Amino acid sequence: MPTPPLAGGTAGPTHLRPLLDTVLAALHEGATRRNGPLPAGGPDHVTQHLHHTTGLLIPDHGTGPHHALRTLVTALAEGAADPAHPHCAAHLHTPPLALAAAADLAASALNPSMDSWDQAPAASALETALTTALATEIYPHTPHPDALITTGGTEANQLALLLARERHGPVRAICGANAHHSITRAAWLLGLPEPVIIPTPTGTIDPLTLHNALTRLQGPLLVTATAGTTDTGQIDPLTDIADLTTTHGAELHIDAAYGGPLLFSPTHRHTLKSLHRAHSVTLDLHKLGWQPASAGILAVPHHHDLHPLHHHAPYLNADDDTDAGIPDLLGRSLRTTRRPDALKIAVTLQALGRDGLADLIDRTIATAHHLADLIHQHPALDLYDRPTISTVLFRPTHTDDTTVATIRRTLLDQGHAVLGRARTHNGLWLKATLLNPHTTPTDLQRLLDHVTHAHTSATKEGSTPR
Repeated sequence: MPTPPLAGGTAGPTHLRPLLDTVLAALHEGATRRNGPLPAGGPDHVTQHLHHTTGLLIPDHGTGPHHALRTLVTALAEGAADPAHPHCAAHLHTPPLALAAAADLAASALNPSMDSWDQAPAASALETALTTALATEIYPHTPHPDALITTGGTEANQLALLLARERHGPVRAICGANAHHSITRAAWLLGLPEPVIIPTPTGTIDPLTLHNALTRLQGPLLVTATAGTTDTGQIDPLTDIADLTTTHGAELHIDAAYGGPLLFSPTHRHTLKSLHRAHSVTLDLHKLGWQPASAGILAVPHHHDLHPLHHHAPYLNADDDTDAGIPDLLGRSLRTTRRPDALKIAVTLQALGRDGLADLIDRTIATAHHLADLIHQHPALDLYDRPTISTVLFRPTHTDDTTVATIRRTLLDQGHAVLGRARTHNGLWLKATLLNPHTTPTDLQRLLDHVTHAHTSATKEGSTPR
């Protein structure tokens, strides 16, 4: 068997082109076979079908590149939960822009590793330029803001707690019950005290409750606010919270993984007022930024805030190399080998510009409000609240939690829709997280039709879980 060709170098594109034709055909074939937002039949059926379709994964004799690509890519696409389908709306799982996916292909072919300059000369310069630009969006009034690219909100939140610990010792986090689970997990991983969890019956932190907590607690404190909660998409009162942290001498981290891109929308950026007052901010562009995962950001107001992350490994950042002017990249992440995720983000921002990204954001939020209108007008559906960003909670009227859960699983089993679930102070709700700017009013109406039909079936069956 001849030695397989490589993706890089001047010959790389020639080798890639026929393979890409096979991949693109397989993606189309798989999506056509699926014909919906996810495969019908549930986990057992999908697993059995995948195994039957793909055959032996490590054969004695290879099947060749085109056969392997065609077989496995088709199977994966056929069995995918496709966020590009308007009825796939359960999670903060975005349909990536085609141009971002194309840029990601280039990153894979070039394969720079972002742990030393000699593995990523231009990519490291691009990452520096991008992170500076994004940090400046968040901290427009500080002279030297900075940011790191992360795998997502979970890693960014962990870094925020780590930096606070390095500044103050065993800092204690205070967050709302609406906060992302990664805050509690990060405290555990870092050996910090268990976070103080403030009840959020209205969905956001109540400033008076936070004031009382800050008054009674001792030691270094880090308040974590959320701009775009996972369950409801709500935004904590950032200005009130920033005022309280200033009064009580606490630090502030804002998890804006979901809502952070609202900064690019002149229509909606006011909802993030006081974001710049945080000691660190999480942003996630593989949510409301339409990037392939991963594309997380942790921003800080001053580049020296990141100094505690510096690490020395002589084979990567020898002192004499650094003194000679070779950039030191090890302090840019807790990871060593990592992909050049800056490329797809930079391509997207340059291609769309501020107005193009704002249009996508505004269009998506308008779609969520249209869904809320349809639910509000529907005689058999209840709306939880108007959407803050693009998350809409709803359920059939006079429905118990068991029936809501059954409806969701029924839709999954049928392959008709992927809806999430969110529990609030008054029970369980279906959750539609709309991130597809191409979704139409007709798509939304069909989604509600699927829900009402599933509700009818569940009611007839006595709400017995499937």
